[in-house]
Amino acid sequence: MKSTLKDRTLFITGASRGIGKAIAMRAAKDGANVAVVAKTKKPHPKLPGTVYTSVEDIEATGGKAIPCIADIRFEKQVRSAVNSTIEAFGGIDILVNNASAISLTPTLETPMKRFDLMFSVNVRGTFLCSKECIPWLKKGRNPHVLNLAPPLNMDPSWFRDHLAYTMSKYGMSMCTLGMAEEYKSHEIAVNALWPRTAIATAAVRNLLGGEETIQHCRKPEIVADAAYLVLTSPSESVSGNFFIDEDVLLNHGITSLERYAVEPGNDLIKDFFLQDSGEA
Repeated sequence: MKSTLKDRTLFITGASRGIGKAIAMRAAKDGANVAVVAKTKKPHPKLPGTVYTSVEDIEATGGKAIPCIADIRFEKQVRSAVNSTIEAFGGIDILVNNASAISLTPTLETPMKRFDLMFSVNVRGTFLCSKECIPWLKKGRNPHVLNLAPPLNMDPSWFRDHLAYTMSKYGMSMCTLGMAEEYKSHEIAVNALWPRTAIATAAVRNLLGGEETIQHCRKPEIVADAAYLVLTSPSESVSGNFFIDEDVLLNHGITSLERYAVEPGNDLIKDFFLQDSGEA
């Protein structure tokens, strides 16, 4: 019998747009419950979507959703979001740590305020959301934690140009490595997922070259489809992995990837932290 996410409850950070929302929308097709955890409650001129519009879209697709206005840097706000999720849906089966902050700046050009933001969101936020959700995941059905984090790659070139960002993303990766082992006996799957190519998100549009760069990206749906395949896998046998979206799809027999390109036929930009061969 094919596994689905029907009636499963997902707690997704950064789910008001981009990859987080795409994962939520894919789950909604199965009739999943989604806690949309994000900060954006009012429309922003450079950031499409809000927590509320995301909830509306999820429900229009067939899922159930609740808005959870929360800044994942703060314990009380995360705990409140978890409590709201339990009150609405009775439990949590899946945690997706998607929210992230980025600044591709060298050491001397990285303000400490930006350094603190990246570590507070990427590392502390991932650790905190995991800490608050895991007691419920222990009671969940086929429980998973999925971190949008890269494979641990010690090539110095990934540290040279944006040390603070790299350290913060690798902090998420180390959460994957450690928690997978820590919660193995509880059969909670803890995995990381990372895109092979740049993805068309607000961060890429606003920080990494605008519309021209977007034309050489893939759509967030490729990450969402890969996440779906991971999250519907048996938690007791799929944990501690650093998955690459493209490889997940290919391993499941999905070989036609052109439909994920923003502009089919264009060369695609390889994402950070992957070697030229595409391997970590």
